[in-house]
Amino acid sequence: MKATRRNFLKQATFGAGVVVTTGFVSDPGSNESVKSEVERAVKKVHKQVFNMSGYAAPKIETVRVGFVGLGDRGSVNLKTMLHIEGMAINALCDKRMSKVEEAQKVLYDSGWPVAKTYGGSDDVWKEMCQSPNLDLIHIAVPRGPLHTQISVYAMEWGKHVAVEVPAASTIEEAWQLVETSERTRKHCLILENCCYDFFELLTLSMVRQGYFGDLIHADAGYIHHQNNFGKRKDGDMWRLKESQHKNGNLYPTHGLGPVCQAMDINRGDRLIRMVSMSSIDFMMGKMATDLAQKDSFYKEFDTNSYRGNMNTSILRTEKGRTIMLQYDITSPREYSRIHLLSGTKGAAMKYPLPERISLGGKWLDDEKMKAVWEVYSPEIIKRIGETAKQIGGHGGMDFLLNWRLIDCLRNGLPIDQDVYDAALWSCIIPLSEWSVSNGSKPIDIPDFTCGSYKTNTPVDISLSKGGNTGIRLINNG
Repeated sequence: MKATRRNFLKQATFGAGVVVTTGFVSDPGSNESVKSEVERAVKKVHKQVFNMSGYAAPKIETVRVGFVGLGDRGSVNLKTMLHIEGMAINALCDKRMSKVEEAQKVLYDSGWPVAKTYGGSDDVWKEMCQSPNLDLIHIAVPRGPLHTQISVYAMEWGKHVAVEVPAASTIEEAWQLVETSERTRKHCLILENCCYDFFELLTLSMVRQGYFGDLIHADAGYIHHQNNFGKRKDGDMWRLKESQHKNGNLYPTHGLGPVCQAMDINRGDRLIRMVSMSSIDFMMGKMATDLAQKDSFYKEFDTNSYRGNMNTSILRTEKGRTIMLQYDITSPREYSRIHLLSGTKGAAMKYPLPERISLGGKWLDDEKMKAVWEVYSPEIIKRIGETAKQIGGHGGMDFLLNWRLIDCLRNGLPIDQDVYDAALWSCIIPLSEWSVSNGSKPIDIPDFTCGSYKTNTPVDISLSKGGNTGIRLINNG
């Protein structure tokens, strides 16, 4: 008889202690080969070929962009980039020609020239990456091995890369990104838009000016009630399958990226180890069983192998700071990335809204908060923050990210989120899986900078150079 979660819980009544210890209910990805693979990858010694942190690639007067993946994220990035001057959209690629045609219509309706199109097969992106008429490949395909595969291939063909989160799904893939970027001297930017949300930029500016004193700790996360059982129009249930086969923090970068920048991780400090613990699955297995009884489409998902609903990971830096990182997309909770920074003089916390700043243990009132915004807002908010809000894309942060990328490439400036950030923030996924499946044992975090973090300079938020890329206001729906 099939061992449903409901039957198992009945049997577990007499031995709950064993259930919690073994993690039998929700321990996908616990096979020994996966465990040893992660351990080997973490211990492998690497040597830096060229330091990409702070690297200024040659200026590109007009950045020629090709898009791979034109679904939800790809279409949003396309629409926001239509407002950026000094760039051209030369190519559109998706295995679904319908998506390519939709994107082409967006260009047409916005008064842009027709782009070359690629579609109809799973690996048609290779043909696009080989084009000599492109400088930047913008990648927004479903997360997994393709993120790294396309990024590496594009860099090998002389293109800079901007890839959606996470950039890599294994430690080996993370090192592939690093080694390829260093060898080709092509940028590999992780499209972590939350680093450009307004409060995150404000608190980064405040940290730089010593407002909070020395940072001690940060809380971060991705708490987002989502219905992953909803049928996708294209029939690809990759999000649900991910939850079915992986148990850990599966989406760390939205919360982790901004606090890493605040702590100058990879640029003065580094993450050294982590532990990760997951709850059991209280919700997804039951949902799958209930849906499978009504609709045969869900039969393959009626299993007991779902990840724990809440994952909590603790990370430590070389300088002794700590980060608490959480992930939960099933519990009925209000959206939160937490974003709490705690220092020796004060603290900041974004969620639950409203955003707050404290000094001496008391939250500032509305009038003082307004003054903080006026004094500490970084230059990018002062110059184009209001315009970004008008253009949109997650409240404007998508636009700020893409504008900043194009501005850096046009002016030959280092990018804000380099390949070491892409590798580090993404590697939390396999490391958390390893820790969960090994009884929450600590695991070392690779130093993708190979020691150069000691002298790498912090991200420049002053716009003292560049900042001259124009913005066009158009109506693209």
